[in-house]
Amino acid sequence: MTWVVERLASRRGVLRGAALGALVLAASCAAAEPVQALVVHRDPGCGCCHVWVAHMQQTARFEASVRDEADMPALKRRLGVPADLASCHTAEVAGFIIEGHVPAADVQRLLRERPRGVVGLATPGMPLGSPGMEQADGTSEAFDVFAFRADGSREVFTHHVARA
Repeated sequence: MTWVVERLASRRGVLRGAALGALVLAASCAAAEPVQALVVHRDPGCGCCHVWVAHMQQTARFEASVRDEADMPALKRRLGVPADLASCHTAEVAGFIIEGHVPAADVQRLLRERPRGVVGLATPGMPLGSPGMEQADGTSEAFDVFAFRADGSREVFTHHVARA
């Protein structure tokens, strides 16, 4: 009789554990970040843009579409990208502008935090080692990702250190 009680108690424990595990898994799936549509505008002659898009898609958080643009400066002006923060491609995601080689982790942080007044992130220029500008030896230069507002003000959102 003791064996039967121990076996039932053990089965109940396993079932309770499985049910608890299923609840935790369901909650974590519900809390996961949704996949975001990412529209990337690029100059048809630029090759690094596709590498940056691949970096974004590797996170499984972005579904990208790429549009070749004949007049990137006009597009950047229309979207409100400050001229001194410009880079080679401009993306739109969830109402934000992403300019240049901004790392996916920074874009995900922007989408989670949604800082008041920020309209976008920008990595000016094309820093070596930034996503899409990786070097074969793994080196990178230090670069900043700026959060910018419609009035042109900006602040450093993330500083990325150089790697030798």
